[in-house]
Amino acid sequence: MAGAHAISVRVYYEDTDFSGVVYHASYLRFMERGRTELIRDLGIEQRELFDGDAALGFAVRRMLIDFVRPAVMDDLLTIETRPTLARGATMELDQRILRGQEVLITAQVKVACVGGGKARRIPDVLRHRLGLEIL
Repeated sequence: MAGAHAISVRVYYEDTDFSGVVYHASYLRFMERGRTELIRDLGIEQRELFDGDAALGFAVRRMLIDFVRPAVMDDLLTIETRPTLARGATMELDQRILRGQEVLITAQVKVACVGGGKARRIPDVLRHRLGLEIL
């Protein structure tokens, strides 16, 4: 994906089912790490957003996942994350999980910025660093 942030993740025994194939829920953790590291690489630690009176966090609101091919124990995967759109309190991202050049998983993710149990506008500093306009 052009302009995507990427991290590497090794598949461990704990990520697999009894047959050595990655358990479907493990992909959710891998993609969460990708989104977290994207924000961290922009110079914003989630702890900074989460602490204080104006504590903010991100909650997955919707996720559409296409499981194309399975990963297996010991695979080295690349998690790609590309923000595509921001609307007030929500942000949309495209994510892919690859083994080398082979696409294993694609996902469209919508996250909501929340604080104090309510939707909150995405902070301008984060939106600007992501290069997104708020619609």
